[in-house]
Amino acid sequence: MDLPTAIQESSHALELFLNNRFSDALDLLRPRCNHSMYHAMGYSSILVMQAGMTFDTKDMDTAMASLREALQTCQRLRKKNTIMETISNMFYGQSASSLTEEEMHAELCYAEVLLQKAALTFLDESLISFLKGGISIRNSYQIYKECQVMADIARESNKSSTLPHFSGGVNMGIGSFNLMLSLLPAKVLRLMEFLGFNGDREVGLAKLREGAANNSLRSILSCLTLLMFHLYITVILGTGEANLTESEALLEPYVEKFPNGALILFYIARIALLKGNFTFAQEKFQACIAAQQEWRQIHHLCAWELMWSFSFEQNWKEAYRYADILCKESKWSQAVYVFQKAAILSMLPAEDVEAMGENVPELFRQVNGLRLRLAGKSIPTEKFASKKAQRYNASVPLKLPVPALEMMYVWNGFTIVGKRPDLTESTLRTIEKAEEQLRDEPSPSEYHQDDVGVVQLLKGLCLRHLGRLKEAEACFTNVISSEDSIKHDDYLVPFTMYELGLLYKEQGNKEKAIAQIEKIKTDYKDYSMESRLHFRIHAALNTMGTFPVKLNPPRTPA
Repeated sequence: MDLPTAIQESSHALELFLNNRFSDALDLLRPRCNHSMYHAMGYSSILVMQAGMTFDTKDMDTAMASLREALQTCQRLRKKNTIMETISNMFYGQSASSLTEEEMHAELCYAEVLLQKAALTFLDESLISFLKGGISIRNSYQIYKECQVMADIARESNKSSTLPHFSGGVNMGIGSFNLMLSLLPAKVLRLMEFLGFNGDREVGLAKLREGAANNSLRSILSCLTLLMFHLYITVILGTGEANLTESEALLEPYVEKFPNGALILFYIARIALLKGNFTFAQEKFQACIAAQQEWRQIHHLCAWELMWSFSFEQNWKEAYRYADILCKESKWSQAVYVFQKAAILSMLPAEDVEAMGENVPELFRQVNGLRLRLAGKSIPTEKFASKKAQRYNASVPLKLPVPALEMMYVWNGFTIVGKRPDLTESTLRTIEKAEEQLRDEPSPSEYHQDDVGVVQLLKGLCLRHLGRLKEAEACFTNVISSEDSIKHDDYLVPFTMYELGLLYKEQGNKEKAIAQIEKIKTDYKDYSMESRLHFRIHAALNTMGTFPVKLNPPRTPA
């Protein structure tokens, strides 16, 4: 099979996939995996996606085996260099003019599969696997940079009939690297620069937009990468200001082409959720679940979103229903799911919980034993949940005041609820009720001041989203001034300082905002979810123009 035919057949497999015909896509690709780089890459990519969603050891082993085979297929089709050429390439890179059209695509596919293999390797718990993954990412990045040079030369000479597909792949790879690296805090960025990486957000976005628009095999993949950035990364690791206008424009042609595609329905629902249109979002997530039964992992993604959409409405019984489904069916993060289920039940009257046959203290006690490790490290959100659940280990459990709302903040959910003043007011009433209960507590526990701090932080968030900035500032200041009394929740003060900095920005006092947020980086270390806050700090400072979201060209050859 020649290269154009292989690309065409792989494009057909991708369309099958987007139409929820997952097995049909695999069946189309499987027979030619040992002969066609695009069949091999497409086949392994689907298995990697499945393994990433199931978190099942068997699926991960199957995906890893397919990646190794795909690398072998790509390697056979790459240019065979002499010893002198290999040495030269180490210093000067691969010469684009010496490669055939097929060899160019083999380089690109090799880089793409190598990157997927590195991502899957990180799921192993060993340090060796982590180091191997890091080396693979660097090798992948270097090949992508060489492919960029090849694409430029081919464009000038009009050498390749498959150039749009090659350029699309380069744009996706270079764009993704630049975009993801630009998210990293400044200290990490400088280290990555030394290792030969570049991270420029505007370059990353431009490359991915070009890739999404060029009608190539990887156009949809560039589109999905942009959607992931706008609808998840900027919300969870940023300031919560998602680019919904661009997201809708990116999705529009695929809505027409794949109206019942599960992935398309999922992103339609996610956009609605971020707009605050929770009822419409719930309908679309339900439609996504009904669209296919083959990959139940997509159902779990929807269950996670439905759990939050009902939590935003404080419809705790419906939120519990989806948290319970995740606890019973999904392997992604049982510690977080069980904590979330217990947290939601904590928001309900005791008689309702009893009628459901649930035991909240027992659920909280299970959390620590369910924690996972990635690359030998604890997952920060699981570590946070475990620490919060510790108080239930006592013979007389000490209740958390508003645990579901606290976890909502961890996932930056208040930026979503804040789009709905009616629901923000309702959430504020719930928080003020908890505030009153703490104030009237006859025998305050050792966690009392921590609980007061949590409630004040969440109250301040609601007030800020309602435009009551002076009252919000008073809440945040109360938390910060109580620092010496806070014994357990070490995340409270730095996160509250960050929120106070955003409030100063909203008041138009940019210099005060920057000083407030910069102070966190110098004065606070080793607190819960520190990395998550540093990502948010980096994003916030970028919006205030304190430094460009890019790295300079590397000072040393990579």
